[in-house]
Amino acid sequence: MTDTSDHTMPFLVAALYHFVSLKRFESLREPLFALCEDNGVKGTLLLAHEGINGTIAGPDAGVRKVLDYLRAQPEFKALEHKESRASRMPFLRMKVKLKKEIVTMGVENIDPNKIVGTYVDPKDWNSLIADPDTIVIDTRNDYETAIGVFRGAVDPKTKTFREFPEWVRNNEGLHNKPKIAMYCTGGIRCEKATAYMKEQGFDEVYHLKGGILKYLEEVPPEESLWEGACFVFDERVSVEHGLKEGEHKLCRACRSPLTAEELSSPYYEEGVSCSHCYPTRTEADRDRYRQRQKQIALAKKRGQRHMGT
Repeated sequence: MTDTSDHTMPFLVAALYHFVSLKRFESLREPLFALCEDNGVKGTLLLAHEGINGTIAGPDAGVRKVLDYLRAQPEFKALEHKESRASRMPFLRMKVKLKKEIVTMGVENIDPNKIVGTYVDPKDWNSLIADPDTIVIDTRNDYETAIGVFRGAVDPKTKTFREFPEWVRNNEGLHNKPKIAMYCTGGIRCEKATAYMKEQGFDEVYHLKGGILKYLEEVPPEESLWEGACFVFDERVSVEHGLKEGEHKLCRACRSPLTAEELSSPYYEEGVSCSHCYPTRTEADRDRYRQRQKQIALAKKRGQRHMGT
C-alpha cells in the first residue's frame, strides 16, 4: 500500500468516482465548491445525473473533510477513492463542474449501474492478461498510452474516448478470443467501456478494479506486467510503481507528456513547442505561446503563479 502519511510529500491526492442516480446534482455544486475553497483543496470535480468524478488535492485534513462531506450524502455513502501524494500542489485552482456525463463516451443509455464488466482485483490481473484466450485493451487516449501500457495490450490510438465505440465496431478481430480485459487510469472509463462491450454482445468482459493506479499501488515492481509510467491529469504528469512521481514533463503547448529524450529535442522550447506539436502549429502560434511563457516567467519572479501554466 502507498504510505499516504508521508509528509515529505505534503499534499494528499484523492481520485474518486461513483456512478449513481443523482437528480439533485446541481444543488451540490456550490456547497462542495465552498467546502473545498475553505479547506485549501484544489482540483476538479464533475457532477452529473449519473454521479461524480474527479481528483482533488490539498492538506490531509482538508481532503478528508471533503471526502467525509461526500460520504455523508446518501447517494455517495459507498464512495471509494484512491490516494497518492504530491511534493507540490498539483492543481492551480478548484473547479466543480455540472456536466451531462461524468465521463464522456457520447453513447446514450449506457448505464454501468445496470450492466458492466466483471471487476478483477490487481492481484488477479496478471493471470487474466497472460491467458492466451484474453485480448487486453487499453481504453485511454494516445497521449496517455504513449508513455506506458500493460505488456501485450491492444492500443486503439484514440484521440478522445468518444472514438472508442467506433473503434470497437471497426475491429471484428475482437471476437476472435473469448475474453476481453480492459483497463484505464482509475477505472471510470472502463465502467462505460465494459458496459458498451456487453451491449455489443461480448460475453466475457473484465476490467481492472481501481485501474492502473491501484495496480501500481498494490503490485510489486518485480511481479509487474506494466511497462513505463502512468499519465495523470495534474501537474505531476506521471506516476510510477508505488505511485511515486514520474520523470515526465508536460508540453504547455499541446499537453503531451515528454521524456528526458524529448526534452532534449531541437523542437522543444519550454511553453512553446515539442516534437509532437511542432509540425502542426504555425509560427504565429509559437509567437503567441512565447508571449504567454514570458508572462509566466515574470509571474514566477514576483513569487506568483501564472494561471497560464
